Amino acid sequence: MDHSHHSLAEDLERMLATQSSRRRSLRWLLASAAAVPLAGCGGGSSSAGTTASTVASTTGSTDTATTTTTTTTTGTCAVIPEETGGPYPGDGTNSNGSGVANALTLSGIVRSDIRKSVTPGSATAAGIPTTLKLQIVNVGASCASAAGTAVYLWHCDRDGNYSMYASTLTNENYLRGVQEADSTGTVTFTTIFPGCYSGRMPHIHFEVYPSLAKATSAANRIKTSQFTFPMATLNEAYATTAYSASSRNLASMSYATDNVFSDGTSLQMASVTGDPVNGYVVTLTIGVSL
Repeated sequence: MDHSHHSLAEDLERMLATQSSRRRSLRWLLASAAAVPLAGCGGGSSSAGTTASTVASTTGSTDTATTTTTTTTTGTCAVIPEETGGPYPGDGTNSNGSGVANALTLSGIVRSDIRKSVTPGSATAAGIPTTLKLQIVNVGASCASAAGTAVYLWHCDRDGNYSMYASTLTNENYLRGVQEADSTGTVTFTTIFPGCYSGRMPHIHFEVYPSLAKATSAANRIKTSQFTFPMATLNEAYATTAYSASSRNLASMSYATDNVFSDGTSLQMASVTGDPVNGYVVTLTIGVSL
């Protein structure tokens, strides 16, 4: 594992999350004062028509663009919180030492199976087979399926390294891909279960775009966020030999101390079925405002 990479990830994500943590604290204080319960898409409950929102700006050292963050609840679904894309987005907003890192413009990046790199890469990420099923819904249209939207998704490999950025992976682009939502608003990715590196709870990054045609430039993204997994799944996956380093890293962290999930995971906790031998199926409903 590239330890210097992990240290950088921890430092940068903590800096990126400083203002994010402040605005999340403000969000929860405002929600508490208004006595408005928040409920996640596909789970829990809320009063129909209830809306609570806060807006803040965040700026990170790896992405100088200002991001406006809004969390809104309407009916029985909610807009997933805006989160940092982290130091390794690969969406053209920063560099990897060899130039601008932009997977969105790569030929073949629109694909369901993201385990193997596309040209100029050739490596394949090893790990527990995992299928991701993400349903995008439009909170502004009574949680209707957001057919035709697109999702760019990326995550680290089982050793905690990100393609395009780790010193040995700058020419690789595995575990990154774009999919267009089908008629039910669902995108499906075939991948591997991500590892856990020091400083962060295991997670997967994603960006939502209004259409596949617009998923070629980060300027068109309408939502950047992350999701995570139940602790029972993490403990089970990381008990396998190939994920032993992840098990050690996870032991020193929790959702409560994570700089992204410390304010709660109700909208960002995926459901998981399966096991390490047969693979996992991960599902999550993601609310956006179109």
